Amino acid sequence: MSESKSLFELIKFDSAGLVPAIVQDSSSGQVLMMAWMDRPAIENTIRTGETWFYSRSRKSSWHKGGTSGHIQKVDSIRVDCDGDTILIQVSQHGGACHNGFFSCFYRELDKNQDWHEITQPVFKPESVYKS
Repeated sequence: MSESKSLFELIKFDSAGLVPAIVQDSSSGQVLMMAWMDRPAIENTIRTGETWFYSRSRKSSWHKGGTSGHIQKVDSIRVDCDGDTILIQVSQHGGACHNGFFSCFYRELDKNQDWHEITQPVFKPESVYKS
């Protein structure tokens, strides 16, 4: 066992101050999504027990499920061996994907190199994201 390190000693943020975060369903192991986190997003995730991320397009933090109600309750947070990727295991409430699916990874490439939806939506996006 190696000695314990403090919260941000192991995390290697990129030049924009971001680190990729993979979100995985705790019970099934299914990968739900990938998003970017900055230091405040990590701090908010730890403080609230729900996931927060950084939007590169809006240049601001956002709370997963803050608009839709499809929150992610954090079960564990891990960092990879290089410190440049975070893994967050969650209990997903509703769908993780803004397109209505439980996971953002709902399309699979077949042998003919065509994409196919391999799961069904769990909600209608227009019912939770109003313009």
